[in-house]
Amino acid sequence: MALLTDDQKLIQDTARSFLADEGGIAKQLRRARDADCPDGFRHALWKQFGELGLAGICIPESAGGAGMGATEAALVLEEIGRNLTPSPFLTTAVAAVRALEGSAQAERWFPGILAGETVAALAVDEVKSHDPAGVALEATRSGNGFALTGAKQFVVHGQSADVILVAARTAGAAGETNGITLFAVEKGASGLEVENLTLADSSKAARLKLENVQVNADAVVGEVDAGWAPLSRALDAGRAGAAAELVGVAAGASAMTFDYLRQRKQFGKLIGEFQALQHRAAHLYGEIEIARAAAFKAAELLDAGDTRAELMVSVAKAKAGRASALAVQEGVQMHGGIGMTDEHDIGLYMKREAVLAELFGSPRFHAGRVAELSGY
Repeated sequence: MALLTDDQKLIQDTARSFLADEGGIAKQLRRARDADCPDGFRHALWKQFGELGLAGICIPESAGGAGMGATEAALVLEEIGRNLTPSPFLTTAVAAVRALEGSAQAERWFPGILAGETVAALAVDEVKSHDPAGVALEATRSGNGFALTGAKQFVVHGQSADVILVAARTAGAAGETNGITLFAVEKGASGLEVENLTLADSSKAARLKLENVQVNADAVVGEVDAGWAPLSRALDAGRAGAAAELVGVAAGASAMTFDYLRQRKQFGKLIGEFQALQHRAAHLYGEIEIARAAAFKAAELLDAGDTRAELMVSVAKAKAGRASALAVQEGVQMHGGIGMTDEHDIGLYMKREAVLAELFGSPRFHAGRVAELSGY
C-alpha cells in the first residue's frame, strides 16, 4: 500500500475516531439487532456520516461532495469493518454514487446522500449465485417510459432504500451484457413488493417483486441498452469497498484474538506463549496484510482508471474474503468455548464475514473471474 497523503490521513483519522466512538458494536450493532430494527442500522448514525462529510466522499465537488475516490472510501470502510458498524455507506455512498455519476438522476439523489438522509440500494441478482450478466427482469416500452416486471433478491437495504437501482433487460437475452438498462425506481412505486429479510449478521436485505412497475424515461441511468457501463462502475466500486471492509473485519477480529492470547492463562502460562498459537497468529497477520495491500491496490487502480483495475478488484475481493474467513475462524477457535457465545463479540465478526464475503460475488466467483480475465 502506498503512503497516504495528508488528506487521506485526515480521513482515516476522522473515520477511525468517529466509528470507534459512535459506531462500536455495543452502541450500534447490538442495539439495532436487539431492538429488531427493520432497517438494520440507525438513521441517526447515517446522518452523522453526512455531517462529517463522509457520506459524500465519492460525490464530485461540482455536486457538493468531497470529490474523492475508491482509496478514500476504502479507508472509511476498513474502519466500518473493524467496528462492525451497520450503515448504508458501502451500498449508497460508494456503489450507488458510482452508478449515478454523470447521469440525470445524480442531481435528484446526490443532495440527500450528501446529507446522510437518502439510502440507495442496488438490485442486480435474480438467482442464488452472483451473476450480473444473467439479468432477466424485463423492461418493456410503456407510454413515455417503461414497465418493469420480474424479481430480484439479496437487495441490501432494499426496504430502507429511497431509490433502488434496478438492472433490467431491454434487449438481448440473459447472459449477455448488451441490452441491460439501469433504472432508478423510487420507494413505494406502484407494483413494487418488498419482502424484508434478516441476514446472519442481523443486517437487512430484501426480495423484490416487480409487477408492471411504471417508470418514465427519466428513470434511466445512463443510456437504454447500455446499462452495463454504470452497473460495472457500481459493482467494481462495491467489490473494492467490500474487500476493504473485509480487511477491517479481519483486523478487528484478529486484534480481539491477539489481545485474548495475551491475557488468557492455561496450565499456568499465557496461551500466547504456546508456539503453535504463535505460528498461527503470525500466519494470520501476514494474510491480513496481503489482503490489505490487494484491497488498496485495487482502489488505487480504480481511481487511476487503469485497465488492470477490473482484474485487481477481483483479486482483492477473493483474497480479502479468504483472509477474513481465516481471521474469524481462528478467532472463534482460539477463544475456545466463550467464542461460541453471543455474549462475546468475536462471533459477530464471523457472522459479518459470512454475509460480506457473498456481497458482490463470493471468493469463488472472483477467483473464477481472475482466471477468466487472465485468459484461462
